[in-house]
Amino acid sequence: MRAVIQRVSRASVEVEGEVVGAIGRGWLVLLGVGREDAPDDAARLAEKVVNLRAFEDEAGKMNRSVADVGGAILVVSQFTLMADCRAGRRPGFADAAPPELAESLYEEFVRRIDDLGRPVATGRFRAEMAVSLVNDGPVTFLLDSRRQF
Repeated sequence: MRAVIQRVSRASVEVEGEVVGAIGRGWLVLLGVGREDAPDDAARLAEKVVNLRAFEDEAGKMNRSVADVGGAILVVSQFTLMADCRAGRRPGFADAAPPELAESLYEEFVRRIDDLGRPVATGRFRAEMAVSLVNDGPVTFLLDSRRQF
């Protein structure tokens, strides 16, 4: 699994002009699921996102987690994170999970965040979405469950 996480002061996602998910302060998570991913990857990545200390403390240092600051998490599926752009000019998606597996693991990731006590909002799986955010910092991280933890 790959996640681009952005620290936001607010974020929302719309489908066909309707807001389907919105948060105030917290993380916007763009989540890509790979063909080789499993439920354990979703669990580890959710734990990492909830506990990553990248919110500022009173001294201005990144020392607090989204849980520490009472933040929420907006999760949006994004299979293009699994693209391979190394060869040619057109991205390849052979590493992306088939839709049924991707949706199952996306839902598992969301469920794990909820189990860890964070308010969680979502986009709509396989829908054309419009994502709006105010990136706080800006602070953005790329997490890959196969490489970092």
